[in-house]
Amino acid sequence: MNANQSQDLLRLLLLPLLFLIAMWGMYWLDWNYFLELYEWGIYPRTFRGLIGVLTSPFIHGSVKHLYNNSITLFVLLVALQYFYKQQLWRVLFWGIVLSGLGTWILGRPSYHIGASGLIYVLVSFIFFKGIQTRYFRLVALSLTVVVLYGGMFWYMFPDIEEGISWEGHLSGFIAGIILCYTLEVPDYQRMYKYDWQRPDYDPQEDPFMRCFDENGHFAPPLPPPVVEEETIAEPPAFFYCSRPVVYHLKAEEAPENPEGNER
Repeated sequence: MNANQSQDLLRLLLLPLLFLIAMWGMYWLDWNYFLELYEWGIYPRTFRGLIGVLTSPFIHGSVKHLYNNSITLFVLLVALQYFYKQQLWRVLFWGIVLSGLGTWILGRPSYHIGASGLIYVLVSFIFFKGIQTRYFRLVALSLTVVVLYGGMFWYMFPDIEEGISWEGHLSGFIAGIILCYTLEVPDYQRMYKYDWQRPDYDPQEDPFMRCFDENGHFAPPLPPPVVEEETIAEPPAFFYCSRPVVYHLKAEEAPENPEGNER
């Protein structure tokens, strides 16, 4: 791993780690100094309870509650920062605000604390945004989220488990859907395996599709007629030579008569 990759990894993990440090630090202070921080949670339909809209994600009532939320939130924040870097801060801010306001409106008269509402925002946003874009990597991320956290769906309904804020879960889920349809993401270019999958595909320009008639029957066009051309018979190849031949004609000389006799 080179220096650039190390810096990218550090930036990717910095925000989730800071979020977890804030959550665990608040719990440690509450446990050691009895600050009763639960009073800073969301108390529905009261003006003081509105403060918990921003503070409740960092307050937890037990180690089990904090531990379960920490693992899930860390994974989802890393995925959000890696795949939706441009929308990161808007999803976090408006996710906390919308889920908190929904809990403040729908919740029972009790203190609602914990990062569960934000977790449902992230699950909902990542799932629906990936399906909406139809980009294969984001769709794969959506399916991964369903496999890992699909069971959370049932905790948005009352009387599933005692002591959980199903109102916060439901508000976070709805807030994620709202953010999915209000926040724009880059228009990813889809990868097409076949030409007929492209939106600008014209079957009239496809040579194969032109082999079918209007009823869908295979009727390839007739081949063009073959015109026979007259060919000139060439002389046999052995009459030709690759080297030029030059002939010198020489007159025949008369034979000599040594005896000088005439015949």
